Formats: sequence, C-alpha cells, structure tokens
Amino acid sequence: MKHISHFILSGLVLILAGQSFACTTFLIAGKCTADGKPILYKNRDTKEMDNALALFNDGKYKYLAVVNGDNKSSKHAVWGGYNEAGFAIINSAAYNNNIGDSIKDTGMDGHLMKLALMNCCSLNDFECMLDTLKKPLGVDSNFGVIDAGGGAAYYETGNYKYVKYDANDPAVAPNGILIRTNHSMSADLSKGFGFNRFDNATRILNTAREKKSLTPQYLLKAFPRSLYHPRTKTDLSVNLPGAKDQQEFRFFMDFIPRFETASSFMIVGAKDRDHTQDAMMWTILGFPLTSVAVPAWLSAGELPKSVKMNAGFKAPICDAALKFKDECFPIKIDKGTYYINLSAVANRAGSGYMQLLGPIEDKIIEKANSLITDLEKGKKSDSDIPAFYSWIDDYLGRTYREQFNMELFNNETTGKPTDEERRN
Repeated sequence: MKHISHFILSGLVLILAGQSFACTTFLIAGKCTADGKPILYKNRDTKEMDNALALFNDGKYKYLAVVNGDNKSSKHAVWGGYNEAGFAIINSAAYNNNIGDSIKDTGMDGHLMKLALMNCCSLNDFECMLDTLKKPLGVDSNFGVIDAGGGAAYYETGNYKYVKYDANDPAVAPNGILIRTNHSMSADLSKGFGFNRFDNATRILNTAREKKSLTPQYLLKAFPRSLYHPRTKTDLSVNLPGAKDQQEFRFFMDFIPRFETASSFMIVGAKDRDHTQDAMMWTILGFPLTSVAVPAWLSAGELPKSVKMNAGFKAPICDAALKFKDECFPIKIDKGTYYINLSAVANRAGSGYMQLLGPIEDKIIEKANSLITDLEKGKKSDSDIPAFYSWIDDYLGRTYREQFNMELFNNETTGKPTDEERRN
C-alpha cells in the first residue's frame, strides 16, 4: 500500500475540476440477473461535458474507464470503469458524509477510483485500500463496487470513515439491488440531494425486476432515457409535440437525464473468476437523449474509434451528441437549462433525436448480443472483437452521414467495410 499512499499524497496537491455534482447510480448482484452477471451503472452529471473511454496500463491491472476529454485530468482521475481482474467501481457524490467536518479539500473521488482500478481485484482489496490510505481522503461519495467473486456493495465514504452496504445481504438488499444518488443512507437524510431521482430509479428497477428484465438491453433503454418525474407524476413521453420544427418546451429538472448528464455507462461484470474476460462495458457518451450506447471489452486491447479520445481529446460520438443537445436546450437567457425543447427529443412525427437514434442503437445491441453469445460459447474469441469495432464505427459513420448529414469522424478512416457490412 506504500505505492497507493504515495499516489494519494501526490494527488492531493492536484485537486482536479470535474467532480460530479450529481449522479444517479445502481448495482445489481449477479445472483439476481438473468445471466448471473453483476451490473454496475452510473449516470454521470458534471460540468465536464466532453467524456471519452480510455484504456490504461499504469498499475497492477489493466483497466478501462470513462475520463474527461482532456489530456491533463484523464491521466490522474477516472469516473468509473473495470479492470482485468473483474473489479469495477463507480461513484456518486453524497454531500452528507462530512457534515461538520472542517476539511474543505474534496474532489478526490476520481483519484481514488483510479487507484482502485490500478490495484484492486476484490471488495476486500478495496476495503483494505480505504483502511490504509492516509486521512483525510478528500471524498464525500457513495462508491459502488463489484468483483468477479460475486461481491457487490456500496461504500458510503467520507474523509475519515466508510459504511458498507452489501447487495448480497438480504437484510440490506432483499432483491439484490442497491441505488445511490446524491446522499448517503447512513448519514443525515435531511441533507444531500437526488431524492427524486432515487425514487424514479427505484420505480424503474422494481418494474424491471417484476418483468424479469434486469438485463442490459432493457435497462439501457429504460433508465438513462426516462422522462418520468416521480414527484409531479409527469411523463414527458406522453402528449408529444407534433414535429421537430415546432418548438415546445417542458420544465426539465430532477429527471434522471439532466442538462448536466455527460455520460451514462453500464459495466456488466464477470459471473465468476474463471470468466473475467467476459466482463464488458456499455457507454453512452454525451447527453443520453441524443447519443447511442456503444459496447467495449477490455480484453480486446483496443476501443472503437467512436468512443475513444482522438487527437483533439474528443470522442466523436460525444461530440455529435453535444451538437444535437444544443437543439434540445436553445434558451440561453435566465435558467434556460431548466427548459428542454421536447420537440427535438421526441415528437409525434418520429423525427426527434431519441427516436432516430433508437433504431441505430438497437442494431448495435442486437449484433453485440450475438457476439457476446459466440464469445461465451467459444465460437469467437477476443481477437474477433476489433473487427466488430470496425463494423460499429463504419455503421455509425454511415448512418450519421445519411440521417444527420454529419461526418462523425471528420474524414478519419474507420477501416474498409465488407460487402456484408455495407448491407447492414
């Protein structure tokens, strides 16, 4: 742990901008999912809108993680990911763990998660890290963690202590599901934020469980794109505007997707330690209502060009999503970010971004699920994944050009498609 302590001491000198101010997260123990694989999910709300995926090999374990789209902070902090041992971590800022604490330096969440991915292979390793790191930690977060041994838990963590909530404990999580937004359950519940999003997350996951749909495919649609508000019982997907060119605004606050949502990602863990290579990650970069989910496997050793940081420190799919998002929030006066132009998202003519992008994402999910099945049955191997990445990048490049007149890759080559790929 000497290496870890040194890293934290060095990192404390550099408090990075970009701590998430609000996130919606959940985890599901593998015993409760259809395929026995645990799920770890995060809706990342932050002022750092440019997000990307990155591969790292700077620790004991290789890892894949979401980073800010810039050269500096991406080297020192990550905002969720998993490593080759099947260990995965995400966080949500809590705001109520350090009440009365005189320590003002926080924002080390990204550093701590990077350390964990570099060095941990289990929940026990993570607990040991928290126990031995020099205090104060500089965090006020709920850290969601899963491992390849079936472990799944939240650690409500402040500067000096943490409280563990185990998803495998029936007394804590009867259905193997835990949710955290921007308050810790072990702290003062009159403080913190995210209570409306917590209630909506509970509603969505309970519905999925009752429908036996605790699957990535269902949750990627239902969770980051939810237009329901549990307090007002408002559902923006009902009574849609007529067409995209007829602007209609709705009050847009305390939904799961927010103006500040910069990425959504789901880590599908390994069902046991013999299958760590099967772990993978779905990532929606940019505003989830104007983007698509793209799969990535650490075991492939590379990433789709659509989601990884390019020479300009941008991920192409994130760049596109942010351009589309501008049409959803055109009001630049007063509190313009509280009002969404619903016509640009969804309308009765079917020309909203979420409606047009949905079938594109469905095609990617369909082909990814086929590949996942073949990988698990041994019909394909990790060496086949880069070819699938090439198909994704070509498919996205062509569909964005055809439907949105947008050059996703700015003339970057994405590999020569086969005749079959062109047909699909």
